[in-house]
Amino acid sequence: MPGSQAVLERDGRVLLGRRAFDPGKGLWDLPGGFLEEHEHPLDALHRELAEETGLEVEPVEFMGVWMQPYAGRNVLCLTWLARPSGGVERAGDDLTELRWFGPDELPGPDELAFETFVEILALWRGRQEHA
Repeated sequence: MPGSQAVLERDGRVLLGRRAFDPGKGLWDLPGGFLEEHEHPLDALHRELAEETGLEVEPVEFMGVWMQPYAGRNVLCLTWLARPSGGVERAGDDLTELRWFGPDELPGPDELAFETFVEILALWRGRQEHA
């Protein structure tokens, strides 16, 4: 099953959402979600981020693909670096809270909903240190 997600950044900070439901209820998540049948991954990215964050986004760069175990199956997670381009920030859909984190404020591995986020956020942090 494919999913689209974003490392959504603004002013050197990344937006994470606290999950409302299992798996990972109460843990920090990258905004994103599953593709609908016949949906282009970028269309899914725009739809999911609007649903979860209230924000319109501009994908900046494709970061890569990660395989993530999720509720007894594997999800092919297509991950973009993106920036907000409009909308009103609010936690919605599957999230209870949104928070912006700087590179030195990121949650620890035990506070992240999925193990692949450790590597993804480390890549983002490395980019910030070299910017």
